[in-house]
Amino acid sequence: MKSLVTGAAGFIGSTLTEELLKKNHQVIGIDSFIDYYDRSLKERNMDSFIDNDKFKLIEDNINNLDLKALMGDVDYIFHQAAQAGVRSSWGEDFEIYSHNNIMGTQRLLEAAKESNIKKLVYASSSSVYGDTDQLPMKETNRLQPVSPYGVSKLAGENLAYLYYKNFNVPTVSLRYFTVFGERQRPDMAFHIFIKAILQNEKLTIFGDGKQSRNFTHVQDIVKANILAAKSDIAGEIFNIGGDGKRVVLNDAIDLMEEIIGKKAKREYKSVVKGDVKHTSADTSKAKQMLGYEPQIDFKDGLEREIQFLKKIY
Repeated sequence: MKSLVTGAAGFIGSTLTEELLKKNHQVIGIDSFIDYYDRSLKERNMDSFIDNDKFKLIEDNINNLDLKALMGDVDYIFHQAAQAGVRSSWGEDFEIYSHNNIMGTQRLLEAAKESNIKKLVYASSSSVYGDTDQLPMKETNRLQPVSPYGVSKLAGENLAYLYYKNFNVPTVSLRYFTVFGERQRPDMAFHIFIKAILQNEKLTIFGDGKQSRNFTHVQDIVKANILAAKSDIAGEIFNIGGDGKRVVLNDAIDLMEEIIGKKAKREYKSVVKGDVKHTSADTSKAKQMLGYEPQIDFKDGLEREIQFLKKIY
């Protein structure tokens, strides 16, 4: 089997690449190493497989590549690459999001329509639901993203579906719910909080800390990607969440303190535009159609991330 992974040096992309190589796939990894965060962290993500004979890294933006040529003998495409971050997606920076998240996805799909791929798995986000009180969130919910980032991910979903509908490109979109775990990006909340506690720094919480999330460990995200790729299903969208429990942010920080053995220096600030109050995934569709069952419980996943970050900080 041969797979193409976009965003292969990132948090999810590198974890997925590592698993595919363990399953004896050949992997072409694409990553543009944009300056959203320190390049050295991305390079560290690839330490375990950068010298693997079955892995080839292409350092470029997917908008710049001859994607048709790259897809020649590829079986599966895992499209993880995206300009990340809800809070950074406002104003002039939205041009970066539309270029990387929307145009990049469209170019990938355009090339895929003339290929013989078995599946293209698109990484979407729970941010497409917006700030809703319809919990748990179901794939049939009305979609009202409240951030430009969420709009860009929803556009990608719609593109994936229309290329399936019009050109029979076998696409599946996965809506990730707040992914955490080893290799988590340094701009993400848990990475920031754990680092702050470890280094005795101030920990800033936007809002009252009573917001809640359905947290999903990165290994479960990887599992869902592989299940979607190997299935005979196309043209569908699935929620991919954690163990089904919503965790209140203040409680998550309490647990971090307990695991680390240190108190956090908490500071509360006003809510940032684009943040949602609660997320909760109804994963019954993924369970029924893909056989998806999350395996990593919240505390175990948090302990793994803390141990990983202790090695860095």
